[in-house]
Amino acid sequence: MQITRRAFTSGGLMLGGLALGQGLVRPARASAQLGAMQIDMVSDGNLVLPRDFITGPMPADEVAAILTRNGVTGEALTPPCNITLLRHEDRVILFDVGSGSDFQPSAGLLPETLDSLGLAPEDITHLVITHGHPDHIWGLLDDFDEPFLPQAQILMGRAEFDYWMDPGTLDSIGAARQAFAIGAQRRLEAVADLVTFFEDGAEILPGVAARLTPGHTPGHMSFELRDGSESLMVLGDAIGNHHVAFERPQWESGSDQDPATAAATRVALFDQLASAQMPIAGFHLPGGLGRVEAHAEGVTADAVVSN
Repeated sequence: MQITRRAFTSGGLMLGGLALGQGLVRPARASAQLGAMQIDMVSDGNLVLPRDFITGPMPADEVAAILTRNGVTGEALTPPCNITLLRHEDRVILFDVGSGSDFQPSAGLLPETLDSLGLAPEDITHLVITHGHPDHIWGLLDDFDEPFLPQAQILMGRAEFDYWMDPGTLDSIGAARQAFAIGAQRRLEAVADLVTFFEDGAEILPGVAARLTPGHTPGHMSFELRDGSESLMVLGDAIGNHHVAFERPQWESGSDQDPATAAATRVALFDQLASAQMPIAGFHLPGGLGRVEAHAEGVTADAVVSN
């Protein structure tokens, strides 16, 4: 796999360009070749979150030390939103579709970043959904409530789709996330006739296999891309940040809907990825592409950017 490696801790490269007062991170572009697969990370902008949205359940003193080591300061987090674009044979595939224009002003940049790659929404042949949170699916519809990707076949795990479409989810998800449920249901209902469903372990497209990684949401899916002996894991939000998730994967995170299950998923994923030396594509990881390596105190990561 042809890649250029930089450490996640290289803040000037990956997290630099913060526009003060706007919470806007200018994205670095990352790309890789996986056999005949061309992979590019397409920015949808970034989120602006209160720090305790993630760190609330964690021991405050230890969290502060980890964030400081990773160059994260202040009370706001500005995670990037990196959508994986896969071009393989005659297919042009997006993994998730971003926030659209209704979630946060710092996100929803997918249309212009696709344009920067010479791609129109009509060029996308397949949309693969990891899970139903706003920054991953609210871009399903354009400003006129029409499908943003009019030619794309949509692929989504059956359990995740059913969870968001279940009327009981609105009552069970908690007040802080009720808007997530309302927004997901409206958008998924609008595109339901375009969705092809799959289960854990299915090869949903040639070289693309579904891997259930639950906890962040009940039916969250990651995807293993493989061409011959080379492989890469598209993580979605199964590993959601480059700081506490790497140093303390066993800690429960406030960003996860089922924190205990999500922590167990992270630990298992890190064991698998470090053992196999499998590259990763992370939605909220600086640079988007990288690797994990085990060490005595946890794991380390290298980010990848193109030359």
